[in-house]
Amino acid sequence: MIGKWKMESSENFDEYMKALDVNVMLRKMASTASPTVEISEQGGTFQLTTSTAFKTTTITFRLGEQFDEETADGRKVKSTMTWEDGTLVHDQKGDTEKGQKDTVLRRTFDGEGDTMTLKCTVDDITATRVYKREK
Repeated sequence: MIGKWKMESSENFDEYMKALDVNVMLRKMASTASPTVEISEQGGTFQLTTSTAFKTTTITFRLGEQFDEETADGRKVKSTMTWEDGTLVHDQKGDTEKGQKDTVLRRTFDGEGDTMTLKCTVDDITATRVYKREK
């Protein structure tokens, strides 16, 4: 999973963002963006940086340890990352008192190591984004 990844395709992302109550302006910007994701690791601490022309977000984490995260759309969540059978599972717990929803982001890496498939799920809605490794 370590490396740099460029988004190749995206399905159902606008519906996913609507379910999270992301405003229409942010949804339009996000729908036109083609993110690059860079994942690095040093001494068991990982860094995941997502970059677009509009915004760059970085999270730093250790597998299995909860951390505070501010999502690209501004939600403040409690997140935990785990590694399950070739999939990096990113569990985001929203603040239910503020009406925020829980989300799960699953980044699955193919056996060849050149494709990362990101499935973003909230309620019964799943968006799929496919990334290719940059050489």
